[in-house]
Amino acid sequence: MSGCTPVSQGRYRKDRGRAATVPVCGTREAVYWKADMDIDCDGRPGRHCNAATDPHFSSSTAFAQSDGRALSSEKLPYVVVPAPSSLWDYREHGVRGGSVAAVVYRDRVSYAVVGDTGPADIIGEASYAAAKSLGIDPDPRSGGTPSGVTYIVFKDSRVTPLEDREAAETQGEKLAREFVDSAD
Repeated sequence: MSGCTPVSQGRYRKDRGRAATVPVCGTREAVYWKADMDIDCDGRPGRHCNAATDPHFSSSTAFAQSDGRALSSEKLPYVVVPAPSSLWDYREHGVRGGSVAAVVYRDRVSYAVVGDTGPADIIGEASYAAAKSLGIDPDPRSGGTPSGVTYIVFKDSRVTPLEDREAAETQGEKLAREFVDSAD
């Protein structure tokens, strides 16, 4: 992951008002980027994620679980991809709702799914559960981390049903092993 073959047509901002410095990189097996982590608390309301705890709360997610309900940010580790734009369209790179992702922070790896989309010009966001699994403060108001997170999304992968956290972990471990082995 030391080099980058850009697949985006430019760079993303980590936050509103910041310079665009983050390219989406690609290999045959995956797309990846290195950014911050903002907390996405969207989806089904819970104790930690709701309109009272998150000023930007939305009760919907771009992708739904198998019963049609929004995902639970508190229970399901998921990553957020930027909405399709001329900068980058995730769909053209084998990524969709339920694609398997590995999220790396310091010495920890968490396996997740693609569960939501965000602004078309900002990158670096994951669910409350993803942050918590990495030891990052998951609070939607004050949590997250300003840098040091690597997001790897495996092309043409899919967890079914999308909300199956155990399947994401099992498939993620397998795909990550294959990805590392192919780099040798």
